[in-house]
Amino acid sequence: MSARRFTIDGLIGAIPIALLIGLWQALVSFGYAPPTLLPPPGLVFERMVHQLTSGAFQQAIAATVFRLFAGFAIAVVLGVGLGLAAAASPAVNALMRPIVRVLAPLPKVALYPALLLLLGFGHESKVVLVAADALFPILLSTYYGASTVEQKLIWSAMAAGTPPRQILFKVVLPAAAPSILTGCRIGLVISCIVVFLAEMITSTDGLGHVLVTAARTFQAVDMFVPLITISLLGLILNGLLQAARSYLLRGFPEV
Repeated sequence: MSARRFTIDGLIGAIPIALLIGLWQALVSFGYAPPTLLPPPGLVFERMVHQLTSGAFQQAIAATVFRLFAGFAIAVVLGVGLGLAAAASPAVNALMRPIVRVLAPLPKVALYPALLLLLGFGHESKVVLVAADALFPILLSTYYGASTVEQKLIWSAMAAGTPPRQILFKVVLPAAAPSILTGCRIGLVISCIVVFLAEMITSTDGLGHVLVTAARTFQAVDMFVPLITISLLGLILNGLLQAARSYLLRGFPEV
């Protein structure tokens, strides 16, 4: 993707955000929402800049980022591994299919009270919850991508004398990479949502805890700061993952 095209896409993508901020300002300016409940965007962004220089707020961001990355990394390793195994082995596929059908639609946050009892109120319960929610999009995308690899690619590798185990990593995995990375992008978005929600439910640190604390003290401005921060964090991580996808798939026609 050229730098000019990247700039144009960035400008087009900024238009809805600018319209949303303009609508936000209009609701406050014309009195449709009281400033005590919906503070003006300028005041929120000013407060956000001040908070970003605060050590306490930086520690809250660090706690959220650690839980997000730890849970997402576990989901990637398990999702890709199990997805490839299910695509390569009919026995594994038969074993996993009913489990996925039962657990995939289940809201994982419903399991959070049990995770709290088992793992406590620290990082562990939140990391496991993030991993459980992000796992299934990655697993299903990996299985779909590996299952739809053209058979002639595998036959060509076998004809060239490639060992069966190497076919999985040299043929199937590269061919399934677009689908796998798409699942990772979906899992990353889910991870941002789930880690924030978990911190809102029960935590002593993190961006979700900052929002709940502000809500309990009726600090409307401080409520919006962690919301915007987690949104920007997700935007940055999604951009980095998209850049990595473009680099890894630079030989594919669709990239």
